[in-house]
Amino acid sequence: MAYMLLAFGWWSILLLRKNEEAHVARVDKLAIELAVQKRIDQPSDFRLTENYRLLTERFERQQRMILGEALLLVLSLAGGIYLLFRNLGKEISAAEQQRNFLLSITHELKSPLAGIRLILETFQRRRELKPEIQQKLSTNALAETDRLTALVNDLLLSAKLESMYQLNREPIDFGALVQDAADRVVLKYKGANVHVDIEPDIPLISGDKPGLTSVVVNLLENAAKYSQPNPVIHTTLQRGGESEIVWTVMDNGSGIPDREKNRVWNKFYRVGNEDTRTTKGTGLGLFIVKQIIDKHDGQIELTDNQPRGTVFRVYLPV
Repeated sequence: MAYMLLAFGWWSILLLRKNEEAHVARVDKLAIELAVQKRIDQPSDFRLTENYRLLTERFERQQRMILGEALLLVLSLAGGIYLLFRNLGKEISAAEQQRNFLLSITHELKSPLAGIRLILETFQRRRELKPEIQQKLSTNALAETDRLTALVNDLLLSAKLESMYQLNREPIDFGALVQDAADRVVLKYKGANVHVDIEPDIPLISGDKPGLTSVVVNLLENAAKYSQPNPVIHTTLQRGGESEIVWTVMDNGSGIPDREKNRVWNKFYRVGNEDTRTTKGTGLGLFIVKQIIDKHDGQIELTDNQPRGTVFRVYLPV
């Protein structure tokens, strides 16, 4: 690329020089012709003639044309290089996201499958187990099955959101959704400290209950997952005026860097690298959250918590 730019520059200089040499030759030829024809008395009179003026204007026009074409070629090449590298960057980013997704989804699938297989082998080899052990193993197997089901549901929902997802609206008590999801998080993440503050007399909203449940569960579980080992989560629900409600989730995790804030809504995108990441996930959660909120004509904001952590603020129309 650098060679081509230098070559264009050098060719432009050579062309300008050649054009200047040709102009000097034409001027000399014209001066000789006018002198032979005795149309001028002295050499200095030549530059005052109409012929010289026309010749000079033609030369300047050609010089401008050469410079303009050279500039256009350089700008075209520079623009092509920019588009090439931008598209290449997008391709690299997409390939990296796909790689991260494959690594994460493989791990997310293998872990529960391995756990279920181990439990089934235990039942098969040791048929006479104590009732309490059987109960514990059965509970673990059901938990792993629920994990697989949730993963499959997220994959199906993310695919529907891009093509055929339809809202089945009904009156929803959003405060009840928040409270139920908070109780689930406390049970799932031992040690999570969840503070729920719901303003009284919150009006019902019209929305898709499974979709909004997914929004609430994803944001609260993310807050707990990325705030280990001692998650402290504050979630509030209040009026935002006569026409909307505002739901806020604040955690004490490591936060999201500013350069990543606009990218976390992309499908399969996760902050960091899959080779060094310790938290589980597929990169679908925030994508699903953003899509569902958009389909409900709402908005979501992502800001930093103080002194550390993340704040998600969701606005939904009443």
